[in-house]
Amino acid sequence: MASAGSEVPVRLQVGSCLRTLSTSRDPREIANSLSALTRFLEDGEFTRLHYTHALKVLVSARSCQWFSSSSDDDEIRRPWHEFVFTGPPDQTLLVLLDTISSTDECAGLDRCVSVLEKFLSVGRLEALLWSRCKVGRVSSDSSQLTETVIGHLAALPSITSNRLHTKTPDAFLPRQYYPLLATNILCTLEKTCRALRDGQDCSLGFVAQVLGKVCMQGYSSFIFETLVPRLSSLTHTDPLWQRVMQKLLEKIPERCMESVITGLILNLRGAAAVSRLMGNLVVTNKKAQFVLTHKLVLQQYQHPTQLLKSLLGYLALNAERRPLLKQVLQSVCQVWCNSSAIKHTCVEQQLYVSKALLLCVALLDHSEIEELREEMLHCMLGGVQCRLDSNIERIRRMGMLVGECLSHRLDVPGSQLKFKYEPDEEIRELKSLMESISTKDSEESEPEHQSDDTSRLQPESETCLTQSVTSQSGHNSDSELDSDDDLTPYDMSSDQEKKKSAPPRYVRDCLEALMSSNDAESVECSLQVAEGLLRKNVKATQEVSVQFSKVLLHLDDRYNTEGFQVLRQNAMVALTVTDTKPVVEYLTTEFYSLNYSLRQRLDILEVLALSAQELSEPITNKHTGAQPIASVAARDPSDDITHWRQIVEKRIQSKTRRISKGATRMVKAVPNRYAPVAGSFIFPLLRKYDRSQVTFDLLGTDHLVLGRLLHTLGLLMHLSTNAPVQHIHACTKHTCCDHMVCDTGLLHTALRLGISVCVSQVASQMGRALLNFVWAVRFHTDQMVRRGVMFAVCAVFLSMPSDTLLMDLGDDLMETRAWLADVAENDCDTDCRSLAVQGLILLDKNLKTQLQLPDVET
Repeated sequence: MASAGSEVPVRLQVGSCLRTLSTSRDPREIANSLSALTRFLEDGEFTRLHYTHALKVLVSARSCQWFSSSSDDDEIRRPWHEFVFTGPPDQTLLVLLDTISSTDECAGLDRCVSVLEKFLSVGRLEALLWSRCKVGRVSSDSSQLTETVIGHLAALPSITSNRLHTKTPDAFLPRQYYPLLATNILCTLEKTCRALRDGQDCSLGFVAQVLGKVCMQGYSSFIFETLVPRLSSLTHTDPLWQRVMQKLLEKIPERCMESVITGLILNLRGAAAVSRLMGNLVVTNKKAQFVLTHKLVLQQYQHPTQLLKSLLGYLALNAERRPLLKQVLQSVCQVWCNSSAIKHTCVEQQLYVSKALLLCVALLDHSEIEELREEMLHCMLGGVQCRLDSNIERIRRMGMLVGECLSHRLDVPGSQLKFKYEPDEEIRELKSLMESISTKDSEESEPEHQSDDTSRLQPESETCLTQSVTSQSGHNSDSELDSDDDLTPYDMSSDQEKKKSAPPRYVRDCLEALMSSNDAESVECSLQVAEGLLRKNVKATQEVSVQFSKVLLHLDDRYNTEGFQVLRQNAMVALTVTDTKPVVEYLTTEFYSLNYSLRQRLDILEVLALSAQELSEPITNKHTGAQPIASVAARDPSDDITHWRQIVEKRIQSKTRRISKGATRMVKAVPNRYAPVAGSFIFPLLRKYDRSQVTFDLLGTDHLVLGRLLHTLGLLMHLSTNAPVQHIHACTKHTCCDHMVCDTGLLHTALRLGISVCVSQVASQMGRALLNFVWAVRFHTDQMVRRGVMFAVCAVFLSMPSDTLLMDLGDDLMETRAWLADVAENDCDTDCRSLAVQGLILLDKNLKTQLQLPDVET
């Protein structure tokens, strides 16, 4: 009863003051009421039971003289500032944010925003955090209220911007608010260290929850960019700071542990700094152990190499943590040699895992290497073999380099691997990971690097000086003995080596030289002039075109001729464009024949692609020879398909109607030599793809050729797009592309109306056949094959008429869209996803065209 009786006067006095503040216009009455409320701040009952209500009344009161900046109102503003900025900071923050969220645009909203800005600038966030760190404070806060305060602290920019929109002050934006919050957290930790030195107990649970909440919302970079430099410096020499930081991280909620640890390691420079701040958290906390030893190493791959260095170096720094380093190595080895993981993960993730593997091996000592020798040997043999079977050059080079490094580290006599490959920036980075790794902070190691550089430069300069002196002395001694210095030397700069064999001047002589000559110089001369002879002497070339193609296809580089591959390829292209039908028929037939190597089959595809590109050039243009196609004709097959992307982009742009740019100028159709023979290129390549042979299994192990075939077919299909009307006349004389006879009446009607019926029908047949082919291999496990499938599909969508395309797809239209959407969203390869998006765009455009819907810019 005594406590209840004592409460009534406080409640009555508070109510009286609030009524006065809500209704009175007398400045003196308002000042007295504010002063009375301010005096109640020393009463625990008032701050616990009445402060929130009183502040809500003051903030929403119609009489707002305490907000005024006039000097006449100083007696009012002084108690108002004292009431707001010395009262319980958590209740003040909640009231201000709730008022902003629930208030419409008016002067009251602006006043509340200005109070919140002042609240942040006068250090009330630090007061709020520190008030929750005091262990001896009397508090009846529920867990729900604590969660509410934490949520408002972490989401203040979102709460204010959702209401204020473009009028949000800069102080509430994430780039300013979160660094301010980090500064207040740092001040709170400093107060905690001082209190601990004075023998007072403190709790870091609230600060840890705020830190975890902010990081989980995605703002860890703003927080740790401010915290990490100062914390790294303070923990370097002060064990108490190390203990405080380790205790803070232990208090992080489990659901926030991943975001906090990731943000911390990303901003720390060096494993030693990570060890000082985290201690043995990875040993004592299961969630932290899972994140550090599994998730950041095997599941995520977007992080920089520095994170891996810091993380794995942190595991290697302490004897209690080193077993976890060996555990990580075993897990990485299992993934690295897993053939399924190689097929279903992107190249970037495989590169990340390779870096982790090399770093783990570099950090192990000799005894640990001996202990894990069996796992490492199995990893090396299995992983290298799987990667050498890949069609993607980056993956093959990666496997070669990692295999070399592992075999060198295992140091098995006679079993060290050695491969030949072209080093690039990626390979050099991987090699550098095997060098001795410093576990010190980057800031500490810089002076050492500078001293090392100085020590290396010093002997080099001395060596240069010695060489200079030696050369001078040698010159003096030679000058005394040389008696021919005054003679003028002959000018031999324009001299040429006299060749024994003269280059052939006729096509048959060139063919004879390539067939029977055992003279390296004669073969080289014949190859160098072959292309020119074949293009110049059309009649002679047509007489021996197939025989010449056979000789070139089987020709080997026996004499290590300079530019052999390019010279041979150019000659085969010249044969194909000069006598197209017989040569194309021979090459497409030999593609599926027995006893050919994969290299020869790839050569056939390259020649067909280059020849089709040259034949598709306008006839009116002066012929300049075939231009290389990087994506098809690369001697070392790679995964670069930039050329294909450019083709698709150009075709999409040409099919896009932009209302804002006005009417586009129609491009006049120009005849070319490829349209009448397009079917001769494509249809034979689709005849026997499902027939496996002893030396060739296109749908099985020879997926490298399958990927190239798909890209080539897509290119051949694309080059037949919009074939000109002039080529229809050829179809009245013979079977159109050897596959369908055109109706003469239809042709005459087409000519009269200006419609290219025949060629469009051939294009439709080619597109239909190509779609049937790619549909059978659309779920192939190899990335390069799937890229070829996507490119071929885009080429069909670009080339086939809209009505024919939709008619051929028919009931499969929705399934095709679903398949493309699934690839665009879930495929592990970036290029496959990009090409699938392009295919969806093209399919949608064909649908709009057929349904006569207005087209919009994409």
